[in-house]
Amino acid sequence: MTKKIEAIIREEKLNDVKEALRNIGIVGMNVIEVKGHGRQGGISLAGRTGTYMVDMLPKLQVNIVLSDHNVERTVKTIIEAAKTGGTGDGIIFIYPVEDVIRISSGERGHDALMYPGDIDSVPRNGKNTVPAK
Repeated sequence: MTKKIEAIIREEKLNDVKEALRNIGIVGMNVIEVKGHGRQGGISLAGRTGTYMVDMLPKLQVNIVLSDHNVERTVKTIIEAAKTGGTGDGIIFIYPVEDVIRISSGERGHDALMYPGDIDSVPRNGKNTVPAK
């Protein structure tokens, strides 16, 4: 089975998250600029004209699709890299993915997810199935 991880993070934590994911073998991801707020409802800012509420804060959404057995390690890595300890650090959603198709080759499922050196090229037994270069 395949999962999609959708992580909403602070903009300033993107490089930390990308590097941490790269270190565990995540090769492919998408990043989308989003705006929103969680429980806190936004932030109050004070300016020359008074105080005003900003309720739609800029965030980044990181999307990753990978095999089930790599989900917990990936989630843990995102949390460790994105966490500041303050309100507004973000949230992670995990969705089931019915199928994956690589457009260029027509590969489907697990084969479409694999890239040389990617986390999904290493099966659960820990032995890399992709020959070293």
